[in-house]
Amino acid sequence: MAKLNNDIPSLKLNDGHSIPLLSFGTGTSWYKAGDESKIDYELIKSIKTAINLGYYHLDGAEMYQTEPELGIAIKESGVAREKLFVTTKVNKNIGDVKAALKDSLRKLQLDYVDLYLIHSPFFAKSDAELQAKWRDLEELQAAGLTKSIGVSNYLPKHLDATLATAKVVPAINQIEFHPYLQHEGLLEYHKKHGIATSAYGPLTAITKAAPGPVDDTLAALARKYAVSESEICLRWAIDQDIVAITTSSKEQRLSDYLRGMSFKLNPAEIQEINEKGLQKHFRGFWKDKFDPEDRS
Repeated sequence: MAKLNNDIPSLKLNDGHSIPLLSFGTGTSWYKAGDESKIDYELIKSIKTAINLGYYHLDGAEMYQTEPELGIAIKESGVAREKLFVTTKVNKNIGDVKAALKDSLRKLQLDYVDLYLIHSPFFAKSDAELQAKWRDLEELQAAGLTKSIGVSNYLPKHLDATLATAKVVPAINQIEFHPYLQHEGLLEYHKKHGIATSAYGPLTAITKAAPGPVDDTLAALARKYAVSESEICLRWAIDQDIVAITTSSKEQRLSDYLRGMSFKLNPAEIQEINEKGLQKHFRGFWKDKFDPEDRS
């Protein structure tokens, strides 16, 4: 299997590190609800396929229970560690963040990760708890166990609390983002504070929320650029400097997604998707934690 010659663009974070704008994720369909020690060899194969195709940004989390597979795949890929950008997240072991990262590193068979995220703010019953955990991440960064630190699923109120005492501004906030959940106020907040945005579920408008008002626009753009609606959705995020996280068990589909790196949407096309998307509101993840009508 030959590695494709593709140019996945990167985004410079506020701490000077660069993050590839397209990532292979090990959550969603790969999520293990059972015994973490039961290795999913199909996932290992898919991660290695993704790496071979040029997906050097790999997104994981302790919650997914797929860190062991990610570690095995990285080791067996033969790609130098410094070429990879590895993200993981803390949630279930938020009580001891330092121990949680060390355990993740053990499972990943790595000395450091490139990005460590607090997976959600919902553990906290006060601003002080958010601030305390962020201090833990700052210490882990200072110790060299992670190059960059950030958060996930944070809203402006959570970021306000964190920034009130932070010495390090979060490098990124990973959120559900797609045409039907554009977080206009939150993205403006990110830009104001120099926080990058990462999108999970960028294909939700196609995979979970169809039919909808963006369907015809996506189909027309797919015909224009000779790609699929999925590649249009990925490109729509990337052209707004938003990291897109996607996944598949199919090599052909992963290869097809890379076609999204071969063109750019123009501002009018991005605006058309934005406007059509605002006609519908849909949240596909963490629905028990967010107000169903909250578009922020």
